[in-house]
Amino acid sequence: MLRNALFYITLIPVTVWYSIRMMLQTKNGTDKKTLDEIPIKWATKLVRAAGVKVEADLGDIDPNGHYVFIGNHQSNFDIPIIFSVFRGNGIRFVAKKSLFDIPIFGKALKVARNIPIDRENRRSAMKSLNEAVEITKTGVSPLIFPEGTRNHDPEEFLPFKTGGMIIALKSGLPVVPFVIEGTHDLLPPGKLFFNRNRPVRIKVLPVIDPSRYTLKEREQFKSDLREMMTEAYQQLRKENAHG
Repeated sequence: MLRNALFYITLIPVTVWYSIRMMLQTKNGTDKKTLDEIPIKWATKLVRAAGVKVEADLGDIDPNGHYVFIGNHQSNFDIPIIFSVFRGNGIRFVAKKSLFDIPIFGKALKVARNIPIDRENRRSAMKSLNEAVEITKTGVSPLIFPEGTRNHDPEEFLPFKTGGMIIALKSGLPVVPFVIEGTHDLLPPGKLFFNRNRPVRIKVLPVIDPSRYTLKEREQFKSDLREMMTEAYQQLRKENAHG
């Protein structure tokens, strides 16, 4: 209970502080490295305040490499945990448009060049994906949740959308699929109090060369990716159950 209280006491002032820093740094024309560091500091402070134990198997990826990251999404805790784990990769999220309407925080998301996407508007969504491709040319690694929203079922993934595949195929960047397990039990959607005794595990899967697929084969790409991620996720669930 005390750890929950500490986290929520920390959450708002830390988020506001780093959001303001992001906006000020951007106005001053700060370089990308500084803009990368601000969300990492925000995320690290929140993960520490929550007392969450994170175990990460990063496989063979370059800790400073340039990729398209694609992973599952179970909880609001996913965001700070992911930033804290992939700290050297210059990640920006392809995120639902409503997040960018949050006062201060939403503005910081925008100036940091995260990418809003309106999935209810097909034309707007495609424009956002093309913007994500353009942003990759600045050294940014876009991260997308192919389920499109937080999944309330910890047993099985939601159907995947093709946005992440389109970004990878158009940018030509290698794809880093990863699975995150435990955040649903840590903080289920709609819940306020979290169970910090529930460890979170992240596993990076083999990097995919997008040249294996053409843009017309994005549905096959999506199917292969979902199959690979499902197998790895279920293995993590099984290991946890027997742990």
